[in-house]
Amino acid sequence: LETLSLRMMAQSERARQLALWLSEQPQVEQVFYPWLATHSQYGLIQQQQQAGGAVLSFRVKGGRKEAWQVVDAVQMISRSANLGDVKSIITHPASTTHARVPEAERLASGVTENLLRISVGLEAIEDLTRDLARGFH
Repeated sequence: LETLSLRMMAQSERARQLALWLSEQPQVEQVFYPWLATHSQYGLIQQQQQAGGAVLSFRVKGGRKEAWQVVDAVQMISRSANLGDVKSIITHPASTTHARVPEAERLASGVTENLLRISVGLEAIEDLTRDLARGFH
């Protein structure tokens, strides 16, 4: 707990960098991260928060198959439904955290088959991007 604020700032910065990198990838349809200028409430968030947090989501182009290609390809990032570790974690919400939510509700809340969520840890940004790039063919 003594280092939590330092870890969160470091993880938030890595998440911001990863969100920017993902935004530039041709295989990525959309990135959701509060400290991206494309976020609908970016101005308000800048006023209220010191950082964007360690969790981001993104949609790959395609569907469930393409999303799972990314998940299956990573070697360093853990595959899990947990969030908030110092090690990066990737999850496919439609088949994990939201699997029991009726499809219409899931889609209405933005949880599509091509959505992936990452809880960014303390790994170097170069290692994270290299790991994710394995899934972008």
